[in-house]
Amino acid sequence: MTIDEASTGKRTTAGVTFAARLVFDDISHSFAPGTETLRNVSLAAEPGEVLCLLGPSGSGKTTLLRIAAGIEPQSTGRVLLNGREIAGPSVFLPPEKRSIGLVFQDFALFPHMTILDNVRFGLTELSREEARREAMIALSRVGLEAYAAAYPHVLSGGEQQRVALARALAPRPAVLLMDEPFSGLDSRLKDSVRAETLAILRESRATAIVVTHDAEEAMRMGDRIALLKDGRLVQAGRAEDLYLSPNDLFVAGFFSELNIFGGRVRGGFVETSVGRIAAPGLADGTETTVAVRTTGFDVSETEGQVEARILSRRYLGVIELLELAVPGAETPVRARVRCGILSARSRDIWFSLRESDVLLFETRRENA
Repeated sequence: MTIDEASTGKRTTAGVTFAARLVFDDISHSFAPGTETLRNVSLAAEPGEVLCLLGPSGSGKTTLLRIAAGIEPQSTGRVLLNGREIAGPSVFLPPEKRSIGLVFQDFALFPHMTILDNVRFGLTELSREEARREAMIALSRVGLEAYAAAYPHVLSGGEQQRVALARALAPRPAVLLMDEPFSGLDSRLKDSVRAETLAILRESRATAIVVTHDAEEAMRMGDRIALLKDGRLVQAGRAEDLYLSPNDLFVAGFFSELNIFGGRVRGGFVETSVGRIAAPGLADGTETTVAVRTTGFDVSETEGQVEARILSRRYLGVIELLELAVPGAETPVRARVRCGILSARSRDIWFSLRESDVLLFETRRENA
């Protein structure tokens, strides 16, 4: 690739690495007695897949990433790379011996070094010329070869993220770890940089684990998603598995904005203020939590199952957000509907629920 090609935004195809299987086996961690940050987490990242670690702040995502990288030791459990124990009761390989790359949240570029020197910083086992060649190949992968002699401060946030990615890929790691790599980018850049990063990961074929707190980002990037809460693995699977078949209310609420209602099963149904909900598989008398996604409302000015009054409406572009007063509901019901369905003068309307957007959970299990 020439300098002219790099300046036009073209890049070389990423070199292929040998993807590895990374396994967390019953990992627990605490910074002090009685303050567990991870609790018996068992999880595997399969060769060549992008696994997203998802969860709120304090759920243990970054700690698990640091344990994989060798920056933080676990309290109990093992980490295995292609079946080989790299961290456990009797083994602890240092970070540089693990064939695991890490992209930090703030990119961690050295401001006093050129872009080229930043990228070849970790290639300590190669000769100077070999390290330069590998660093240039890595920069070519991300389309920034023309900036090899520049310094980080002249680059945009998206370009700095790509330099950090190039530095992590330069040693051709078997596993690449990324800690909220897009959180510092503005919304305009985020989509394009995320798409570019995913394309580079696919080309390099490295196994990748990406930490994020954004459910949509996890769904866009991950082949699979592992959702953590309070240091525990709550559910892992494909995006559609977690969205369509959440294990509990926490999982459902992480992927959708919900309206919550309570009731008991009677004759195979739960009566709620938003309608009669089928409850297959639940015994009569079971106390039930009904969750309805805000996207699950079909609204009309003339017909539907439940009558409601519009309290407020907010225009959000393609959709508008409604707050509805519904007889029997203690709080306003929220609905996201396509703009134009209701006239500007609409006040009293009707709605029906889409069955696919209604989720039922046993209240006893939710409170356990």
